[in-house]
Amino acid sequence: MEKIQVEKPSSIIIRKLKEMIEVGVLKPNDTLPPERKLSEQFGVGRSHVREALKKMEFFGLLKTQPQSGTVVVGLGAKALEGLITNILEIDNNDFFSLIETRILLEVKIAGLAAQRREDADLEFVEKALEEYERAVLNNTDDISEKDFMFHLSLSRCSKNSTLKSLLMTITPDILNHFERERVCSKESRLEAVNEHRALFNAIKDGNEFKAQKIMEGHLNPILESAKKKYNSIY
Repeated sequence: MEKIQVEKPSSIIIRKLKEMIEVGVLKPNDTLPPERKLSEQFGVGRSHVREALKKMEFFGLLKTQPQSGTVVVGLGAKALEGLITNILEIDNNDFFSLIETRILLEVKIAGLAAQRREDADLEFVEKALEEYERAVLNNTDDISEKDFMFHLSLSRCSKNSTLKSLLMTITPDILNHFERERVCSKESRLEAVNEHRALFNAIKDGNEFKAQKIMEGHLNPILESAKKKYNSIY
Protein backbone atom coordinates (compact mmCIF):
# COMPACT_ATOMS: atom_id res chain seq x y z
CA MET A 1 0.00 0.00 0.00
CA GLU A 2 1.37 3.41 -0.95
CA LYS A 3 2.09 5.77 1.92
CA ILE A 4 0.05 8.95 2.16
CA GLN A 5 2.28 11.99 1.79
CA VAL A 6 1.40 14.68 4.32
CA GLU A 7 2.22 18.16 3.08
CA LYS A 8 4.43 20.20 5.37
CA PRO A 9 3.08 23.48 6.82
CA SER A 10 5.82 25.45 5.05
CA SER A 11 4.77 23.93 1.70
CA ILE A 12 1.14 24.87 2.37
CA ILE A 13 2.17 28.47 3.08
CA ILE A 14 4.24 28.63 -0.12
CA ARG A 15 1.28 27.23 -2.06
CA LYS A 16 -1.06 29.82 -0.51
CA LEU A 17 1.32 32.65 -1.42
CA LYS A 18 1.44 31.25 -4.97
CA GLU A 19 -2.37 31.42 -5.10
CA MET A 20 -2.28 35.02 -3.86
CA ILE A 21 0.09 35.90 -6.70
CA GLU A 22 -2.06 34.07 -9.26
CA VAL A 23 -5.21 36.01 -8.34
CA GLY A 24 -3.37 39.32 -8.07
CA VAL A 25 -3.63 39.79 -4.31
CA LEU A 26 0.17 39.87 -4.28
CA LYS A 27 2.09 41.53 -7.11
CA PRO A 28 5.81 41.94 -7.85
CA ASN A 29 7.35 44.57 -5.50
CA ASP A 30 4.47 44.27 -3.00
CA THR A 31 5.42 44.03 0.68
CA LEU A 32 4.24 40.95 2.56
CA PRO A 33 2.31 41.31 5.83
CA PRO A 34 4.40 40.75 9.00
CA GLU A 35 5.07 37.16 10.16
CA ARG A 36 2.48 37.50 12.92
CA LYS A 37 -0.25 38.47 10.47
CA LEU A 38 0.64 35.67 8.07
CA SER A 39 0.67 33.21 10.98
CA GLU A 40 -2.86 34.26 11.95
CA GLN A 41 -4.05 34.30 8.34
CA PHE A 42 -2.81 30.78 7.57
CA GLY A 43 -3.53 29.34 11.03
CA VAL A 44 0.02 28.05 11.62
CA GLY A 45 2.87 28.84 13.97
CA ARG A 46 5.27 31.66 13.16
CA SER A 47 8.16 29.18 12.84
CA HIS A 48 6.42 27.60 9.83
CA VAL A 49 5.88 31.01 8.26
CA ARG A 50 9.54 31.86 8.85
CA GLU A 51 10.66 28.58 7.25
CA ALA A 52 8.51 29.18 4.16
CA LEU A 53 9.70 32.77 3.73
CA LYS A 54 13.33 31.79 4.25
CA LYS A 55 13.04 29.11 1.57
CA MET A 56 11.39 31.52 -0.88
CA GLU A 57 14.05 34.14 -0.18
CA PHE A 58 16.83 31.61 -0.73
CA PHE A 59 15.42 30.82 -4.18
CA GLY A 60 15.18 34.51 -5.04
CA LEU A 61 11.40 34.95 -4.85
CA LEU A 62 11.43 37.30 -1.89
CA LYS A 63 13.91 39.82 -0.60
CA THR A 64 14.21 41.57 2.74
CA GLN A 65 14.66 45.32 2.54
CA PRO A 66 15.70 47.43 5.52
CA GLN A 67 12.71 49.32 6.97
CA SER A 68 10.44 47.93 4.24
CA GLY A 69 10.05 44.31 5.29
CA THR A 70 9.82 41.30 3.00
CA VAL A 71 9.09 42.18 -0.62
CA VAL A 72 8.00 40.07 -3.60
CA VAL A 73 10.76 40.26 -6.19
CA GLY A 74 10.15 42.32 -9.31
CA LEU A 75 9.54 39.43 -11.69
CA GLY A 76 6.41 38.91 -13.76
CA ALA A 77 3.56 36.99 -12.13
CA LYS A 78 3.97 34.04 -14.54
CA ALA A 79 7.67 33.76 -13.78
CA LEU A 80 6.96 33.80 -10.05
CA GLU A 81 4.29 31.12 -10.40
CA GLY A 82 6.69 28.86 -12.29
CA LEU A 83 9.50 29.32 -9.79
CA ILE A 84 7.19 28.61 -6.84
CA THR A 85 5.93 25.45 -8.54
CA ASN A 86 9.54 24.30 -8.90
CA ILE A 87 10.21 24.97 -5.21
CA LEU A 88 7.18 22.92 -4.20
CA GLU A 89 8.40 20.06 -6.38
CA ILE A 90 11.80 20.24 -4.67
CA ASP A 91 10.13 20.52 -1.27
CA ASN A 92 8.16 17.31 -1.83
CA ASN A 93 10.91 15.45 -3.63
CA ASP A 94 11.79 11.81 -2.95
CA PHE A 95 14.28 10.82 -0.30
CA PHE A 96 16.64 9.23 -2.82
CA SER A 97 17.18 12.44 -4.78
CA LEU A 98 17.76 14.39 -1.56
CA ILE A 99 20.45 11.94 -0.43
CA GLU A 100 22.02 11.90 -3.91
CA THR A 101 22.23 15.70 -3.88
CA ARG A 102 23.56 15.75 -0.34
CA ILE A 103 26.42 13.40 -1.30
CA LEU A 104 27.39 15.60 -4.24
CA LEU A 105 27.49 18.64 -1.97
CA GLU A 106 29.23 17.04 0.99
CA VAL A 107 31.95 15.27 -1.00
CA LYS A 108 32.83 18.63 -2.56
CA ILE A 109 32.69 20.33 0.84
CA ALA A 110 35.03 17.70 2.34
CA GLY A 111 37.58 18.24 -0.41
CA LEU A 112 37.50 22.02 -0.12
CA ALA A 113 37.66 21.76 3.68
CA ALA A 114 40.90 19.78 3.44
CA GLN A 115 42.32 22.42 1.08
CA ARG A 116 41.21 25.56 2.90
CA ARG A 117 40.86 24.74 6.62
CA GLU A 118 42.50 27.03 9.14
CA ASP A 119 43.34 26.38 12.78
CA ALA A 120 40.24 28.22 14.04
CA ASP A 121 38.06 26.15 11.68
CA LEU A 122 39.57 22.89 12.95
CA GLU A 123 38.85 23.87 16.55
CA PHE A 124 35.23 24.57 15.59
CA VAL A 125 34.89 21.21 13.80
CA GLU A 126 36.52 19.28 16.65
CA LYS A 127 34.11 20.83 19.15
CA ALA A 128 31.14 19.81 16.97
CA LEU A 129 32.64 16.31 16.66
CA GLU A 130 33.00 15.94 20.43
CA GLU A 131 29.42 17.12 21.00
CA TYR A 132 28.15 14.51 18.52
CA GLU A 133 30.22 11.77 20.18
CA ARG A 134 28.80 12.67 23.61
CA ALA A 135 25.25 12.69 22.23
CA VAL A 136 25.69 9.21 20.72
CA LEU A 137 27.37 7.72 23.79
CA ASN A 138 24.70 9.17 26.09
CA ASN A 139 21.87 8.44 23.63
CA THR A 140 20.41 11.94 23.97
CA ASP A 141 17.40 13.24 22.02
CA ASP A 142 19.44 15.65 19.91
CA ILE A 143 21.72 13.15 18.15
CA SER A 144 20.45 14.05 14.66
CA GLU A 145 20.90 17.75 15.38
CA LYS A 146 24.48 17.20 16.61
CA ASP A 147 25.19 15.09 13.52
CA PHE A 148 23.96 17.90 11.28
CA MET A 149 26.01 20.49 13.18
CA PHE A 150 29.17 18.44 12.61
CA HIS A 151 28.52 18.22 8.88
CA LEU A 152 27.65 21.91 8.79
CA SER A 153 30.90 22.76 10.58
CA LEU A 154 32.81 21.26 7.64
CA SER A 155 31.23 23.79 5.30
CA ARG A 156 32.86 26.51 7.42
CA CYS A 157 36.25 24.99 6.53
CA SER A 158 35.34 24.95 2.84
CA LYS A 159 35.00 28.75 2.82
CA ASN A 160 32.07 28.43 0.39
CA SER A 161 28.92 30.06 1.74
CA THR A 162 26.78 28.91 -1.20
CA LEU A 163 27.54 25.24 -0.56
CA LYS A 164 26.68 25.84 3.10
CA SER A 165 23.34 27.43 2.16
CA LEU A 166 22.46 24.57 -0.18
CA LEU A 167 23.30 22.04 2.53
CA MET A 168 21.11 23.90 5.01
CA THR A 169 18.25 23.91 2.51
CA ILE A 170 18.07 20.16 1.87
CA THR A 171 19.42 18.54 5.06
CA PRO A 172 16.50 19.36 7.42
CA ASP A 173 14.16 17.36 5.13
CA ILE A 174 16.59 14.43 5.28
CA LEU A 175 16.81 14.58 9.08
CA ASN A 176 13.01 14.73 9.37
CA HIS A 177 12.85 11.60 7.23
CA PHE A 178 15.41 9.88 9.47
CA GLU A 179 13.29 10.63 12.52
CA ARG A 180 10.04 9.41 10.88
CA GLU A 181 11.52 6.23 9.44
CA ARG A 182 14.01 5.53 12.26
CA VAL A 183 16.72 5.12 9.66
CA CYS A 184 19.70 5.24 12.04
CA SER A 185 20.28 2.41 14.53
CA LYS A 186 22.47 2.64 17.62
CA GLU A 187 25.11 0.53 15.87
CA SER A 188 25.19 2.75 12.78
CA ARG A 189 25.57 5.84 14.96
CA LEU A 190 28.53 4.32 16.80
CA GLU A 191 30.09 3.54 13.42
CA ALA A 192 29.39 7.11 12.32
CA VAL A 193 31.39 8.39 15.30
CA ASN A 194 34.48 6.59 13.96
CA GLU A 195 33.83 7.81 10.43
CA HIS A 196 33.44 11.40 11.64
CA ARG A 197 36.73 11.15 13.54
CA ALA A 198 38.50 9.73 10.45
CA LEU A 199 37.02 12.50 8.32
CA PHE A 200 38.20 15.16 10.77
CA ASN A 201 41.73 13.72 10.75
CA ALA A 202 41.85 13.67 6.94
CA ILE A 203 40.78 17.32 6.79
CA LYS A 204 43.24 18.25 9.53
CA ASP A 205 46.02 16.56 7.54
CA GLY A 206 44.98 18.43 4.39
CA ASN A 207 44.33 15.16 2.52
CA GLU A 208 41.68 16.19 0.00
CA PHE A 209 41.34 12.79 -1.73
CA LYS A 210 41.06 10.86 1.54
CA ALA A 211 38.51 13.30 2.98
CA GLN A 212 36.32 12.94 -0.11
CA LYS A 213 36.52 9.13 -0.09
CA ILE A 214 35.62 8.95 3.61
CA MET A 215 32.66 11.27 3.12
CA GLU A 216 31.44 9.28 0.12
CA GLY A 217 31.75 6.02 2.05
CA HIS A 218 30.03 7.58 5.05
CA LEU A 219 26.92 8.59 3.09
CA ASN A 220 26.71 5.88 0.41
CA PRO A 221 25.03 3.24 2.65
CA ILE A 222 22.11 5.64 3.14
CA LEU A 223 21.91 6.12 -0.63
CA GLU A 224 21.88 2.36 -1.24
CA SER A 225 19.15 1.94 1.37
CA ALA A 226 17.08 4.67 -0.32
CA LYS A 227 17.53 2.97 -3.73
CA LYS A 228 15.99 -0.23 -2.38
CA LYS A 229 13.25 1.48 -0.41
CA TYR A 230 12.07 3.70 -3.26
CA ASN A 231 12.85 1.31 -6.13
CA SER A 232 15.03 3.94 -7.77
CA ILE A 233 15.84 3.39 -11.45
CA TYR A 234 19.42 4.56 -10.87
